[in-house]
Amino acid sequence: ELGVERRFVPESCPRAVRPGDFVRYHYLGSFPDGTRFDSSYDRGSTFNVFVGRGQLIAGMDQALVGMCVNERRFVKIPPKLAYGSEGVPGVIPPNAVLHFDVLLIDLWNSEDEVQVQTYFKPEKCPRTVQVSDFVRYHYNGTFLDGTLFDSSHNRMRTYDTYVGIGWLIPGMDQGLLGMCVGEKRIITIPPFLAYGEDGDGKEIPGQASLVFDVVLLDLHNPKDGITIENQIVPESCERRSQTGDFIRYHYNGTLLDGTLFDSSYSRNHTYDTYVGRGYVIAGMDEGLLGVCTGEKRRIIIPPHLGYGEEGRGKIPGSAVLVFDIHVVDFHNPSDSVGITVHYKPSNCTVLSKKGDYLKYHYNASLLDGTLLDSTHSLGKTYNIVLGSGQVVLGMDIGLQDMCVGERRTVVIPPHLGYGEDGVEGEVPGSAVLVFDIELLELVSGLPEGYMFVWNGEVSPNLFEEIDQNHDGEVLLEEFSEYIQTQVDTGKGKLAPGFDFEKIVKNMFTNQDRDGNGKVTAEEFKLKDQEAREEHDEL
Repeated sequence: ELGVERRFVPESCPRAVRPGDFVRYHYLGSFPDGTRFDSSYDRGSTFNVFVGRGQLIAGMDQALVGMCVNERRFVKIPPKLAYGSEGVPGVIPPNAVLHFDVLLIDLWNSEDEVQVQTYFKPEKCPRTVQVSDFVRYHYNGTFLDGTLFDSSHNRMRTYDTYVGIGWLIPGMDQGLLGMCVGEKRIITIPPFLAYGEDGDGKEIPGQASLVFDVVLLDLHNPKDGITIENQIVPESCERRSQTGDFIRYHYNGTLLDGTLFDSSYSRNHTYDTYVGRGYVIAGMDEGLLGVCTGEKRRIIIPPHLGYGEEGRGKIPGSAVLVFDIHVVDFHNPSDSVGITVHYKPSNCTVLSKKGDYLKYHYNASLLDGTLLDSTHSLGKTYNIVLGSGQVVLGMDIGLQDMCVGERRTVVIPPHLGYGEDGVEGEVPGSAVLVFDIELLELVSGLPEGYMFVWNGEVSPNLFEEIDQNHDGEVLLEEFSEYIQTQVDTGKGKLAPGFDFEKIVKNMFTNQDRDGNGKVTAEEFKLKDQEAREEHDEL
């Protein structure tokens, strides 16, 4: 009778051989005395055959039924279930009992379909693989007995392909459909949906079932545009970005599976660029339009609007990019100073103008509210001569036409502030500045171009009065002492807010036309006299 000894049975046996199944197995064939008459191992290939269709000797047809993949059986087949009284000339004598040591490698049926077993699925699955999508995935490829034949992990590169258009074996085309990014599944493919009777000519033999352990990393469609998600928009949004604006923003850049490839936060510096001018990838150019200062949004960019098939740096080819951005500020190069008046006294008759000496308090911040500086914390006012270049141009503009007691907010674009370089350690480059200002004191300045004016009539003998020793020459000391006396007695007025010695020296230098350190009567001229002479010359 037929003898079957199960020498090894795997713990897991999801499927056993039934009549009509196709199997691939290795065997050693020997006689009862141990003499070997045949071996699939010697040929270097499995024995491939349908079970129960008369393609095997009757004993083997029976012995294979119920076997699991990776199971090992020792089979004794009597002559009546083997080659009988005739035997096989030159190989198997008549009435021979045959022994077979069998190891089952593979098992499938012509009615099989692709089997999919998902063993991990992310909680959020906004999109699944559809026909014509482009995917990037990692896989381990094994035979049904667990033998590894290929792995994208070993190559440290994903497998990138379109789904459902014939770029893959049919079984993989089917097995990938419906997957989410981050999902892990095992796809078992019968050979007629894989490499068929011939195999791939390399690692995969003919009639082999294939098992792929797949994790999906990326998914997009060539028709995809960018996607905007998770928007957090401030309650106050007076302005939205447009093409041509210059924007400063922070971002974290990840792949679709969450792998971080870049972050502006790690550099502690915003990313600064023009919008809609091609300075960034096309998807980011589009995704930055219509944002508010302070807004947070997620921009998902397909590779054809990102870095394409080639990728860049840590970004692999054909990768979908996810940017979580926070808009710090933006402006347009055509912007002027923005002024919002919050309070103006009723008796606002004297307005600040160029040359006036101003004392004011301010809080300085960035457009996102980050405080930069405050005179209140220093306990003293900030004092300047308006229009003299003592502050940035935008502040000179923003302080004009103010009255004492007025409070206003002045918004200064960087080209009227500290420009692209900013102030190291204090003001970022290309930053929009916001000043909340209160004017506390105003001292009217002199007419433009004057550093000193008389409050009354000018003496006709002015040079003689300045030349105290009457030697026909005026030295700086004499000149300085005379001007100081005129200011102290109220007869003259110096431009407010400037250093007395510097003003006097400047006035003296203007009179000392030959630069010898002395002013003579011929050199000495008043401002209006200089103007008349220039007019006469013209």
